Amino acid sequence: MTEALIAPPLQLQPSDSPPVAVRVRDAHRRFGRRSVLDGLDLDIHSGQFVALLGASGSGKTTVLRILAGLDVVDSGDVFVPRVRTVVFQEPRLVQSKRVWRNVTIGRGRSAATRQAALAALAEVGLDSHADAWPATLSGGEAQRVALARALVREPQLLLLDEPFAALDALTRLNMQQLIANLCLRHRPAVLIVTHDVEEALRLADRVVVLRSGGISLDVDVDLPRPRSPGSGAFDALRTRLLAELGVHDAPNGLTHP
Repeated sequence: MTEALIAPPLQLQPSDSPPVAVRVRDAHRRFGRRSVLDGLDLDIHSGQFVALLGASGSGKTTVLRILAGLDVVDSGDVFVPRVRTVVFQEPRLVQSKRVWRNVTIGRGRSAATRQAALAALAEVGLDSHADAWPATLSGGEAQRVALARALVREPQLLLLDEPFAALDALTRLNMQQLIANLCLRHRPAVLIVTHDVEEALRLADRVVVLRSGGISLDVDVDLPRPRSPGSGAFDALRTRLLAELGVHDAPNGLTHP
């Protein structure tokens, strides 16, 4: 068994290109008799926002967990930055700690630590809630705290595991815009796992589709921001991705189950 390797970002391309933050080569992962990853190759550059799509069971969350260090490959090589953070579908806040303490868990109670928490909360519009208890927050507010907790560590790699799936439609759109702005400001490498094709197109610089243990489609999203359905280029990419996921002649707004 080859464990995932933690290494500084690789610099294997021309100097005018961003360095590679994530490199996966010939990765295999099995669960019992079921092969989830079968020779996966994947690169993500520093500052690049990649969306990972695929049918349920295609291995999206497995890839994220491996990059996060929560799982290992059975064989192959995985290089990731040392500083990486994860935002899950659930905020996973500690109910017995105030909001600012949730942002800086494990970093003590110094004035500098609190100031770092307040700065991170200000970025997500919640500095006024610093001394609130998690139970008083809405779902969207709790997820913004989770995002502040991830970004306060200034990660080189930010991993997002369907972070908006439990939110209502309006809050989800607002969160998508917030995370797009924050990632443009902080410039980590980003991988988001999602089932939502339109979400992938709104956020990502590149969309990768997993199928049969590997990548079946890898496409750059060269569209001006902000992006929304209705433009010819957006809808054409959406149709292409849905077809790759096995959905044909889909009306606007349909997402793959």
